[in-house]
Amino acid sequence: MKARDAGILIGRLPTGGKNCITDVAGVLVGHVTLDFPLEESGKEYACTGVTAILPHSGDLFREKVTAASYVLNGFGKTTGLVQVNELGLLESPIMLTNTFAVPAVTQGVLEYMLQENPEIGDTTGTINIVVGECNDSYLNSVRLFPVKPVHAIEAIKNATIDQVVEGAVGAGKGMMCFGYKGGIGSSSRMVEEYTVGCLVLSNFGKKEELQRYRYAGGEGLSETSDGSIIIVLATDAPLSDRQLQRLAKRCGIGLGRTGSHFSHGSGDIVIAFSTAQKIAHFSEDRMETRVQLREDHSIMNQLFMAAAEAAEEAILNSLSQAFTTKGRLGRVVNQVNFSIEE
Repeated sequence: MKARDAGILIGRLPTGGKNCITDVAGVLVGHVTLDFPLEESGKEYACTGVTAILPHSGDLFREKVTAASYVLNGFGKTTGLVQVNELGLLESPIMLTNTFAVPAVTQGVLEYMLQENPEIGDTTGTINIVVGECNDSYLNSVRLFPVKPVHAIEAIKNATIDQVVEGAVGAGKGMMCFGYKGGIGSSSRMVEEYTVGCLVLSNFGKKEELQRYRYAGGEGLSETSDGSIIIVLATDAPLSDRQLQRLAKRCGIGLGRTGSHFSHGSGDIVIAFSTAQKIAHFSEDRMETRVQLREDHSIMNQLFMAAAEAAEEAILNSLSQAFTTKGRLGRVVNQVNFSIEE
């Protein structure tokens, strides 16, 4: 059940047809979910996975997209964001996984992209792989490294433009949110002819912070760590990397509305990209022309609103779509059951 099905309506802007990030034309999302015991006793358990977000179905290295990132709180382990912010370009899928799986996922994506592009590291430069993470060690045996490079490759190959599967799936399999089961959530907003889509990996907050939304049933965990969230924002609006960073900042508004205050130990990171224009890797031209919206046009404020609304609803969908999950040491994290107010 989506949050909207429980009568929780966020903001004023209309959603896209699927109310998820793949409403942005061409964007694909794929998951690989790991859910199995790692030894006979069942004490050690793989409760984790990988999620891939692709800006388009073409060659991402040869046809890059404009991108930016924004760090709300930097207690996180990511790859690739330094170069994204320096050059304003994204040239790989955006990958999400658990904290200790960042190296394996990076290797897997690198192997995939090298296979697709034999020139990388040979007749042209290297490639910048982008991976974000949250810590799922309450349910997942992270010290045993269940995620392998092949799982990253599978997630990319599984990516489709269909409705995004949400909740305890892919990278979200072992995540918690506000003491309940969290994980993958998505939402979208329409602003005139443009679409803004958001996908989150939610793993933050304490039970008592989930106060402004109605819910019933389910025993949440009272004592949880600070946690983290990765927010991926996509749009087909023609924006520069600087404008995308401005848009990314507004996702923090949606995150704050849910009850988060960006805790000391929380990695709260936004990665944003625009599909409006593809930038060729190979070109002998000295000049290039790109189109962007005027900064002072009223539509920018609408896009800012869309980012905030979509982020908030995506977080709620990560909760409402997740199901009660059992992991390592027999631990169980219950789903939250949002109720419809009569």
